[in-house]
Parts: sequence; structure tokens; C-alpha cells
Amino acid sequence: MDKAIWDKCAAFHGHTCPGLALGVRLCEYVRDRLGWGFSPDEELVCIAETDACPVDAVQVLLGCTFGKGNLLYTPTGKSAYTFYSRATGKGVRVVALRNQSDMTREERMRWILEAPLENLFTTAAPRVPLPEKARLFRTCTCAICGETMAEHMARLQDGKVVCLHCFRPYDR
Repeated sequence: MDKAIWDKCAAFHGHTCPGLALGVRLCEYVRDRLGWGFSPDEELVCIAETDACPVDAVQVLLGCTFGKGNLLYTPTGKSAYTFYSRATGKGVRVVALRNQSDMTREERMRWILEAPLENLFTTAAPRVPLPEKARLFRTCTCAICGETMAEHMARLQDGKVVCLHCFRPYDR
């Protein structure tokens, strides 16, 4: 384990934990086994099925971020991550394997950091297609609260443009 990498991730995440360790090893897997590295723009896309600790390492080490639009979140509660290369269109779903043994938090973190990658992850074909590149949208102003939002998130209500917070859904 490269201490500088670990320290950089821990500084971003705020503490060390087994989840962050799993994320660091996930990034190592993506880099070493799949040949994909840091993404300055949208070259690498990650679709995370969890919003837990490992995702912070993905942001720091692979450059997949919500702001750039190359980190997407699909809430399944699984420690599973689909990665795509925009250059090749190739994708793979990486799933963390669960270690059921009883360990303390520190023991689990150490085990994750030292275990062979094949003991931590398995791969499969992607379950979702490569998402389109991030788009820029016009800014709209809510007729009720006056706050602005991206056009694709606006709703039309009583002939006025409103935000999701002010929108009254009709779902009976």
C-alpha cells in the first residue's frame, strides 16, 4: 500500500475505515487489472450502486466525480461498480466479495489492504449501458420560491415553471 495514496484518500474521506480500504483496493483493481487510470475529464465513467465509503476513493484516485458527470449513483445498496471507458466503449461491473469472518474493524481494514485482489472482487458484464456524456442545461427560475434549477429538473405546474421542491405531484 502506497502511504501517500492512502493518506490522500483518508484526508478526503475524513477518517480511515474498512470501506475506504475497499475503495482504494477497488481503484487498484481497476488500474492494474483493467488498465484504466485517473480520468481528467469523462474518459472513465463509474456507476456506483452504493453511496458508501468506497466511492470517495473512486473520486480521489480515478477522477470520477458527480460534478464532471462521470460518477453516477444507482441506489441498489450493493458494493458494485460499473466502469466504462468512453474511448473503447468497453465496460465491466466490479462487485466486492463479502468476507463473513468475524474481525475487528482494524483487522478487517488490514485484511482488505493486504488481501489478493481476486479475494476482494469479482467481475461481470455491465447490467446497464454506457451513459451519455454529461449535458449542459439552461437555468430556469422557480415561479414559487425564486431559486434556480437546471432545465431538465424543472416541472410545469399551473402554467408556471417550478422546481422539484415546490412541485405538487399528482399521483393518486
